[in-house]
Amino acid sequence: MRLAKLLTIMPSAIEDIEDMVSFDDPTLHERQSARKSIIPRSRKKKELLSNEELHTDSLIPGTQKIWMKTWGCSHNNSDGEYMAGQLAASGYKMTDDPTQADLWLLNSCTVKSPAEDHFRNSIKKAQEQQKKVVVAGCVPQAQPRMDYLKGLSIIGVQQIDRVVEVVDEAVKGHSVRLLGQKKDGGRRLGGARLDLPKIRKNPLIEIISINTGCLNACTYCKTKHARGDLASYPIEELVERARQSFQEGVCEIWLTSEDTGAYGRDIGTDLPTLLWKLVEEIPEGAMLRLGMTNPPYILEHLEEMAKILNHPRVYAFLHVPVQSASDSVLMDMKREYCIDDFKRVVDFLRDRVPGVTIATDIICGFPGETDADFQETVELVKDYRFPSLFINQFYPRPGTPAAKMEQVPAHVKKQRTKELSQLFHSYNPYDHKIGERQHVLVTEESFDAQYYVAHNKFYEQVLVPKRAEFKGMMIEVDIYEAGKHFLKGRPVEDSKPFTPSIAAPLQKGEVSGLIEVSCIFLYYTTNLFSRAQLILFCM
Repeated sequence: MRLAKLLTIMPSAIEDIEDMVSFDDPTLHERQSARKSIIPRSRKKKELLSNEELHTDSLIPGTQKIWMKTWGCSHNNSDGEYMAGQLAASGYKMTDDPTQADLWLLNSCTVKSPAEDHFRNSIKKAQEQQKKVVVAGCVPQAQPRMDYLKGLSIIGVQQIDRVVEVVDEAVKGHSVRLLGQKKDGGRRLGGARLDLPKIRKNPLIEIISINTGCLNACTYCKTKHARGDLASYPIEELVERARQSFQEGVCEIWLTSEDTGAYGRDIGTDLPTLLWKLVEEIPEGAMLRLGMTNPPYILEHLEEMAKILNHPRVYAFLHVPVQSASDSVLMDMKREYCIDDFKRVVDFLRDRVPGVTIATDIICGFPGETDADFQETVELVKDYRFPSLFINQFYPRPGTPAAKMEQVPAHVKKQRTKELSQLFHSYNPYDHKIGERQHVLVTEESFDAQYYVAHNKFYEQVLVPKRAEFKGMMIEVDIYEAGKHFLKGRPVEDSKPFTPSIAAPLQKGEVSGLIEVSCIFLYYTTNLFSRAQLILFCM
């Protein structure tokens, strides 16, 4: 049965990208297949102007090379994977070499000033090299009127499903900005669909955003300006995304958002309900990792969370940012909990989930932080000896209430950051693990390319020999060495690797979620309308 679609292309200038898309437009899958049948026809030499040189690849959007750079959290990385997948599905070639790219897609992070500085410098570098530029992520969403963003095309954080349209227009020299919020019947949606094409940075790991935004209003946070209030994805959509991921060879899933603990409060459900549904889909040997959760929204679920973290297919790992151990500072931050609440979370989980890894964040030098306030934080770290601790010097972000507060002197912030870092590096959290026999899931390669990186039940990093047969496998190892941030494991000789994947993983760079469609494009012109028309036939 043949299906026909009609797309009319007007020759006049497009003032807004909304004018160029309609319900009847070809889908990404149709467009990808159809381009294989398009052969650009060059004009005869006599038709060319004497000083004109024909560049076919600059005339047809979708034939260019694109380099993408992503900064920031796993949520941002997931957005980047979705954008890369859609562009590749539409015919664009993603490249790892920025010098070979025709267009740079820069996906930004607004949490810290240094990340935005890198983003701004990359824009400048692209312009110096005469590259087309499209920007995305939290920086342009929160501050689209910044001088250095003038004239650039912008993809909003909830508009990543329209990246192909924006890039198409940028290639043609047009500037397009899509920054709107997605809504359904007046209710804010979680963002772009979860079933979009994607190129996973690591074919073995699927990053799933379970919600966007949060319920807090922290005085230092710029991300809130970009991601907005809480908007959760329905459980059935998240479960289906996980199911599809496992069918594509994924063996590890990361759940991410600005606050996973707040999941579902806007749609009448909660995080434990989602997690129990997801656990049903996880194959034996595959693992689920929870994302960051703030203390206020995990307190009421401690019993259920302990049961979930004890599940054999869930990492006994939770990232709970404390930011400061001073109630006075927490109040100025508007964190909506006191230090005793945080301690209750950690103490409960450590008691009910033996060996659980609690990761946390601390900000040094928040406005108004006294020496006494900072000392309370130091004592907290001494008492709990967190194995994973992210220490951040405070940076005032423009437009936030904290930026208007009286600032702690720069040298004091640096000194406190240094002191806390020295304390953190004074203890070795994994020495007692030497001699243990553990099952670990191998998913990555180490930065120095000398080892494969695996994780045990507690999401502790275990370095294992770099043997091809280990990649994507659950293996048994004996721990023989411990460092500050890692363990080293020797494979048990009589133990056989176990594959948790229910299908062969996609190749690196391969697009997830594509459906094969056979299409033919036919062009014709009509004097009646004096415009080009395009008919698409799909089998």
